[in-house]
Amino acid sequence: MAWRDAKASYKRLSLFMASIVLGIAAVVSIQSFSENLKTNIELQSKSLMGADFIIDSRNPPNEKVQKIIDSLGGADAKEINFASMGLFTKNGGTKLIRVIGMEGAFPFYGDLETTPATAAEKYQESGAALVDATLMLQFNVKPGDSIKIGNITLPIGGSLDAAPGTGGFSSGIAPPVYIPYRMIEQTGLIQTGSRLEYQYYFVASDNTDLDALDKKLDPILDAEDADMDTHTSTSQQLGRRYDNFGVFLNLVAFIALLLGCVGIASSVHIYVKEKLRAVAVLKCLGATRKQSFLIFLIQIIGMGFLGGLSGSILGIGLQELFPYLLSDMLPFDIETTIYPASVILGIVLGIFMSVMFALIPLLSTWYVSPLRVLRIDESANKKSRKANLVVAGIILVFLYLFSFWLLNNWKYALYFIIGILVTFLILMGITTLFMWAIKKFFPSSWGFISRQSLLNLFRPQNQTMTLILAIGVGTFLISTLYFTKDMLLSKLSFESGENTPNIILMDVQNNQKDAVANTLGHVIDNIPIVTMRVHSIKGKPANEIRKDTTSKINEWVLNHEFRVTYRDSLIGSESLASGTWIPEETYDGVNPVSISIAESISRDALLEVGDTITFNVQGVLMTTKVANIRTVDWGRMQLNFSIVFPKGILENAPQFNVLSTHASDEKSSAKLQSELIQKYPNISIIDFRQVLVLIEKVLNKISWVINFMAIFSIFTGIIVLIGAVRTSKFQRIKENVLLRTLGATSKQILKITALEYLYLGVLGSLSGILLSLMSAQILAYFIFDLTFLPSSFPFLVLFPGITILVLSIGLMNSRSVLNSPPLQVLRKENAG
Repeated sequence: MAWRDAKASYKRLSLFMASIVLGIAAVVSIQSFSENLKTNIELQSKSLMGADFIIDSRNPPNEKVQKIIDSLGGADAKEINFASMGLFTKNGGTKLIRVIGMEGAFPFYGDLETTPATAAEKYQESGAALVDATLMLQFNVKPGDSIKIGNITLPIGGSLDAAPGTGGFSSGIAPPVYIPYRMIEQTGLIQTGSRLEYQYYFVASDNTDLDALDKKLDPILDAEDADMDTHTSTSQQLGRRYDNFGVFLNLVAFIALLLGCVGIASSVHIYVKEKLRAVAVLKCLGATRKQSFLIFLIQIIGMGFLGGLSGSILGIGLQELFPYLLSDMLPFDIETTIYPASVILGIVLGIFMSVMFALIPLLSTWYVSPLRVLRIDESANKKSRKANLVVAGIILVFLYLFSFWLLNNWKYALYFIIGILVTFLILMGITTLFMWAIKKFFPSSWGFISRQSLLNLFRPQNQTMTLILAIGVGTFLISTLYFTKDMLLSKLSFESGENTPNIILMDVQNNQKDAVANTLGHVIDNIPIVTMRVHSIKGKPANEIRKDTTSKINEWVLNHEFRVTYRDSLIGSESLASGTWIPEETYDGVNPVSISIAESISRDALLEVGDTITFNVQGVLMTTKVANIRTVDWGRMQLNFSIVFPKGILENAPQFNVLSTHASDEKSSAKLQSELIQKYPNISIIDFRQVLVLIEKVLNKISWVINFMAIFSIFTGIIVLIGAVRTSKFQRIKENVLLRTLGATSKQILKITALEYLYLGVLGSLSGILLSLMSAQILAYFIFDLTFLPSSFPFLVLFPGITILVLSIGLMNSRSVLNSPPLQVLRKENAG
């Protein structure tokens, strides 16, 4: 019976199936790609690092660290790297670069890809430089040209196309340049304030247990301000980083799937409602509740299976796009394979979600009375209402469990479900309020076409609620993502006034600062910086805290080399959270020095006002006490500090300076940088304009990928829209028969239909955008702590675009209803 009825209604049932295909495809593609990503990271982990494990430090290895290196057979290769300025002698172009001095046959896994290929083998012996390929294109230099780094000028041996450990956002700011290790000293760039990183690469024997070695040596090295990373631990960190992004995309895909399920519930509701008289006839002929219920349940299971299978196949094909979409964000090439588990997940999800969301309308077949043949009873009995509540509860529990599986955090899963429910409830509330307002304040003075189009929004078997949900949620997703990206960019932007710094000069030595200031002409900030490390917190030495497994102090505080400054006032990005600001103080060598700390230090080091912390200031121990805690806006494009001393304490400590100025345009900025680097090669220069361009590119790439997934919600909404029109086709035909009988022309009916979908498009897209404004305002206040100024893009582009799309889809799918002769259509429907 299920098969026979399905054959007669295959068009409607196929639309149920189509409602979830895109949602399933999105979930399966992301799940499958995530598995491929994990496998590729595991397989290529050695190539990503270039060795089996690394020992790295910010300082030259002390005696204890050197003994560990020697006990491991000595490093197979070593490097020293730091940020500095590079000057291309051919055209005077300058750029902040990452200088990598290498000694040894690195990499031991993977390749140092260069053009020409022989440059990777010859650069150390010939004393040449390997320059990032993109950087060479940007400054129009070729192999054979020269690059000046500090006090030395090296020939460019070749372009660096790819290398282990390079790539990502940091390489965009400071592209890598490889030079021989032996030439680092000659650059003259290792001075006070230079942020150096020493790395020692090792190749392990086949029987080496890297996890055991890491567990044994890493705590010892941490105590000596060094660190150990194995290729396995690094791949796990990299995998977790991309897992977080994958989880977010999964949630977006899950929302698309939920939209499809809302379409199923609505379509099945109308479909079953039309079948209730047939069910009553079956019961009159002796069919049991179970039999009549199973007829339709089997149909839904079959459609869920086909939808899940189709979605899984589409998802497997779709995952082939992700390596291209994410190519600029991944440090390696991805080889994709089919994971059976992802296909099984898609099929199970298709069946389970279809059945769950169709169950409430299907329950009406269980409680229908045989007397339905003789009378129309639209009211649901108490048993039916109780059953619906139970099913709704089961749906919520499943959604929560599935979200928990995706997020692996019960709180986040709960927040996600609450967020989805609130979004759906708000959109449902808006729709209900809109229909109530139409009924309450119906414009009886309007013309026939306008009045009839409004009446269609709350006619029997209307699809207003379903379509507003589908259109609204899709629009809400895309608008929220757009507003969030705008907020991030506005938070990172800076003003263009003459007193707003956009050029920062790092590592300016004390004996250079006056001469550099004269070259700049207009100095906005001159900030002294002193480096120091934590020796003890509240009287407990840092080494003891590291060994204390019960300590909740974050280890980065103990291992970090702090760069602190001293001044007598707060700056624009700071505000006092607690305590008293101390502008100036005298150090007597006995009493603790008052300092100001940022909230992040207070939180991670468990410090409050009045607590003491002892610093090692380049060999001299200095005890301080927390005088106040500051709230710092780290997103402001200016120099912010975790720790600030009052004036009168650090003036005589070894220090360097950071100067800032304002360049009116790119040309004057390039000229200034070129002049500075030729006079003071040790100075590093950061051009905020270039940083902002890179940040915007990264945000654009991420938002493009997320929007690509959010489009699934829009397409799912379109399918739900098509399904709603098709499913309510018979109801619309009857309306059109009555309208034509009363004298309405086809043109009038077309206008009525167009206005109806125009209302739906306007209400759905506008509701989504307004809801996204609310969510963006919440994000701005609670997360980004800024004033939210909405962009006009969603209103000028998204709002009319989606409205026109809804109108077009509605008219295209109503065409057969509008053009078919009423008697012919009715005979056909009755015959079916």
